[in-house]
Amino acid sequence: MSLAPLFSAAPAIQFHAIAAVAAFGLGLVQLAAPKGTLPHRMIGWIWVALMAVVSVSAFFIHQIRLWGPWSPIHLLAIFTLTALPLAVWFAHSHAVRRHRNAMVSLFIGALVIAGAFTFLPGRIIHAVALGP
Repeated sequence: MSLAPLFSAAPAIQFHAIAAVAAFGLGLVQLAAPKGTLPHRMIGWIWVALMAVVSVSAFFIHQIRLWGPWSPIHLLAIFTLTALPLAVWFAHSHAVRRHRNAMVSLFIGALVIAGAFTFLPGRIIHAVALGP
């Protein structure tokens, strides 16, 4: 394992990867920790901000070009930027089940599943984790 491929990547990719790893870690904490507490809300706001950074930074990454400079990951970024405020609104309006479902879905879809694709051969995280 070497971080050299990540550190030699464009700044947008570095920023995106660091925010995604931080969001993944905080997401695990959120899933395991008690809900409705002040720490849950504080960490939740940080998680939402990190997910917004991950999504916005994705628009500056154009490694996979299926439609001009765009790829399916950009559709996921648009979806995430739409779903985040909706999930926050669910919490604000005490729709706990809808809030939980939205947040867990974002965690699984935007971090776990999308993150798994970064381990495919030829991707930077594959080179970081498994070598070139």
